[in-house]
Amino acid sequence: MTAVISIIIATFVSEDLTCISVGLLVQEGELTFATGLAGCYLGIVIGDLGLWALGRILGQTVLRWPRVRRHLPVHRIDALAASGPALAAGGPALAAGGPALAGWFDRRGWQAVIVARFVPGTRFPVYIAAGALGGRVRRFLLWAVLAAAVWTPLLVGAVALAGNWIVPLLTGWLGSGWIALSLAAILLFVVYRIAMLMGTHQGRARLKAAVARVWRWEFWPPWVFYLPVLPWIAYLATRYRGLTVPTAANPGIPHGGIVGESKYDILRRLPPEWVVRSERIAAGPLESRLARFRSLFNSPNWAFPVIFKPDVGERGAGLKLIRGFDEAAAYLRTIHDAVLVQEYHPGPFEAGIFYYRIPGEPSGRIFSITDKHFPILVGDGRSTVEELIWNHPRFRMQARTFLARLNGRSRDVPAPGEELRLAVAGNHCQGTLFRDGAHLLAAELERTVDRIAKGFDGFFVGRFDVRYCDVDAFRAGRDLTIIELNGTMSESTNIYDPDWPLWRAYRTLFHQWSILFDIGHRNRQAHHAVTPVRTLVGVIRSHYRARRVPALAD
Repeated sequence: MTAVISIIIATFVSEDLTCISVGLLVQEGELTFATGLAGCYLGIVIGDLGLWALGRILGQTVLRWPRVRRHLPVHRIDALAASGPALAAGGPALAAGGPALAGWFDRRGWQAVIVARFVPGTRFPVYIAAGALGGRVRRFLLWAVLAAAVWTPLLVGAVALAGNWIVPLLTGWLGSGWIALSLAAILLFVVYRIAMLMGTHQGRARLKAAVARVWRWEFWPPWVFYLPVLPWIAYLATRYRGLTVPTAANPGIPHGGIVGESKYDILRRLPPEWVVRSERIAAGPLESRLARFRSLFNSPNWAFPVIFKPDVGERGAGLKLIRGFDEAAAYLRTIHDAVLVQEYHPGPFEAGIFYYRIPGEPSGRIFSITDKHFPILVGDGRSTVEELIWNHPRFRMQARTFLARLNGRSRDVPAPGEELRLAVAGNHCQGTLFRDGAHLLAAELERTVDRIAKGFDGFFVGRFDVRYCDVDAFRAGRDLTIIELNGTMSESTNIYDPDWPLWRAYRTLFHQWSILFDIGHRNRQAHHAVTPVRTLVGVIRSHYRARRVPALAD
């Protein structure tokens, strides 16, 4: 009985790994098949019922909570629509509540329950949705029990058979039964997950994306990509006698622009003729914020659409194109901090201009230009938006970002040649392709940018994000509108050009950090303040603790 209880508890951590481990223990004679199967089966059924109960207790609000939506995106439930036309129309209904979808779970939900048991990643959203949408527990439990009754003995039995040749082989190499058994469990778990992914078209696309991330370094997590840069930063900190020397690089921006600076305050320091029309809606009661937003439209200068984004934030998080007062109200209910409202500049071009000026020198330079290409999906008249994304060799790399943003539109079927723009924000992590824009650099543009930058007292280094309409006029320095200026921690984003070799990206990044420390050092010598390490750590911790930006559909 103790063994059964232990197995039940283990399934709450990982059903798959528990079943695989139990299968290996059965093969080794440490457990009987009946005991292992009973523990796995009961744990799985209890866990399934627990998900249903969680959905029922929390209600439909669980489908809209930011923390839950990361694991419960509507498009994952919509993906099961092939097994029922009522569910195919249920994307928007699910987001809004969808009582009709609850009835579908009662009538034909067995299809989704069984499919979810065998398709990785779909069990949680389907089972919790069944409870949240009011599905009947007896019907749900019936199909969950039957699905588990098929799946559990198949997995445990298959692992027990596979263990007959895997464990002896590993034991021969490692010389220890328990070490071999643990390694075998991990190996079989990986093989099992790969096999399950290979069973569906979307799973195969996800697997291709996961493999591609190994060599497509532009999609590496930031902490991985920046690991080789840390020793160089340590060297520069030693050379210039201070880790936080860069906080003095831009005396006109709090802490140089490392974290927590107001986008609106920075834009106000620039010559207004070069900046997109912007206003700030402070934090406060929803009614007063809506009144503040509506008051803007008393002026003929403002018209829809407009851009909303957090006044303090980075990497395009929380940016949304607002097309009316209802959308504005919905946004302000979700984002409670100060919001920057900007006139929408349609472009169609956007660039990131990384600029620096050495203190004491009469003029600055453009370090690099990033040419930004927004992701455009083209319909074929047959495939859904979700299928087109997963089939695209680049878009699949950020499919979860796109699908979370598209929300209920993932099941739409675009007409042949119909274009769907997948991102509004010109940020790499939001799906925009970055190319090196050296071909855009011209002396006239550099002089214009230098004149703009010198109009901001206390600014020496950072990246201007600009939009423009005509390439020739942009290169001539006549056509550019600043939508954002980032300080010390901005990147020379041309490093993410997929055609660049990795060594070139690091060479550029090392050079950028060298310039940053040099400017900070010179400003410190001119008696500009450097933020102490302890103070800076506190500011960074406070910023990221308070920052909660949910995914927003465009």
